[in-house]
Amino acid sequence: MSTTATLRSLNIDNINPHVKEAKYAVRGELAVRSEEYRAKLKKGHPPTPPEDGLPFDQVISANIGNPQQLDQKPISFFRQVLSILEYPKLLDNEDALKKGFGYEQDVIDRARWLLKEVNSVGAYSQSQGVPAIRESVAKFIERRDGHPSDPSKIFLSAGASSGVNTLLNVICSKPETGILVPIPQYPLYTATLAVLNARCVPYYLDEGKQWGTDLEAIRDAYKKAKSEGTDVRAIVVINPGNPTGASLSSEDVRAVLEFAAEEKLVVMADEVYQTNIFVGKFTSFKKGLRDLQKAVPEKFDMVELVSLNSISKGMVGECGHRGGYFELTGFDNEVAAQIYKFVSIMLCPPVIGQCLVEMVCNPPQEGDPSYPLYSKEYNGIKDGLHTRALALFDAFKKMEGVECQDPQGSMYLFPTITIPEKACQQAKAEGRQPDEFYCFRLLDATGICVVPGSGFGQRPGTLHFRTTFLAPGTEWVGRITEFHKKFMDEFRD
Repeated sequence: MSTTATLRSLNIDNINPHVKEAKYAVRGELAVRSEEYRAKLKKGHPPTPPEDGLPFDQVISANIGNPQQLDQKPISFFRQVLSILEYPKLLDNEDALKKGFGYEQDVIDRARWLLKEVNSVGAYSQSQGVPAIRESVAKFIERRDGHPSDPSKIFLSAGASSGVNTLLNVICSKPETGILVPIPQYPLYTATLAVLNARCVPYYLDEGKQWGTDLEAIRDAYKKAKSEGTDVRAIVVINPGNPTGASLSSEDVRAVLEFAAEEKLVVMADEVYQTNIFVGKFTSFKKGLRDLQKAVPEKFDMVELVSLNSISKGMVGECGHRGGYFELTGFDNEVAAQIYKFVSIMLCPPVIGQCLVEMVCNPPQEGDPSYPLYSKEYNGIKDGLHTRALALFDAFKKMEGVECQDPQGSMYLFPTITIPEKACQQAKAEGRQPDEFYCFRLLDATGICVVPGSGFGQRPGTLHFRTTFLAPGTEWVGRITEFHKKFMDEFRD
């Protein structure tokens, strides 16, 4: 019983129990401790060491895909346009923008066009988003997939997470509602389902096949849930994968769509890492569905698909501006109207984020004045990510008891770790899972914050952790290998 029960209206015993049940490991206890360490280092004003003395001089937040926190630079074209949108009086002196600050004419033209469409970034927009920006998104989807896109079916959102929340709120109509979720998964899904008092129906990805989808595992999970009285309504697919980094083949995409058509399931395609591809080519679920509808008339006409994207990932990394969109395909018009009503309750997504969505979907093209710099910055970020991914992968290959799939996409690696029994016993004594214990020891020794696999879900008997490869340079990779060797020696059986 809370000691504050008689003093305040709210206490830990009478708030929504589903909020208490929700777990979000990406920003959990490890992240909190890492920020405490960061504050200590800042207080000490390095190179003066903090009072308590830490064995590192920098905290590396490899726990979250937050590129610009880790010194990824914003793309100039986007920020130049945004500066004008935030302060339109800059347009009163175009010569100063061009000669003094290096703004190209297409920056100024884009800002003028966006201001004409939004009027002011400080004003509310339509709840579904600015119509002209939704048209730009639709054209981007058409170019990407080779199939038409209807702007009226596109909803701009405050990042993809807002879209996920909207859709799960609409789909989950009762406690028995179940959603098929890949394991390992991004904990947004399980946390939201917990808050909604709905059921997560886990299906395991196949680590032995580069973390690909296993249709038999999906079928088994579906049948088991149905036999237990769960009303399975949708399947979530994260492509490229988070936390696994897997990039699904067109055959995997087709298999999921065929299963959804058979069982009348909504497909939620989380595609926020679609430009973070190192191996193969990204195939959207929208393209997969339209191709199937063309190849097999009628069978797939009633499949309901929602595709989500964001400005937070890719080479853009504008997480703090909170922009994204989702596109509805095959939804009943009355259901779409209820989705519109739901988003209307929150008025509208941030208008500055909507403008960034427009620019990300319609960036400078070859021949435009800003294209050379845009191309240099974009490809520089992409090449840097790949270089760091390979450096981490090579390090993991050399570490005792560590296995890792080849880097394919997204911003993460999700290695398997095998740790000594003595370490497992020590973890139990401290009330922690073994992978969580390992991650805390890593943070305390090196300042590198990663997330234990248990925060994403993993097959029983296996241990993992997720790390981003966003931090600049590769020096910090050596810190992990050095720590791991000492850890294994300390707890060796």
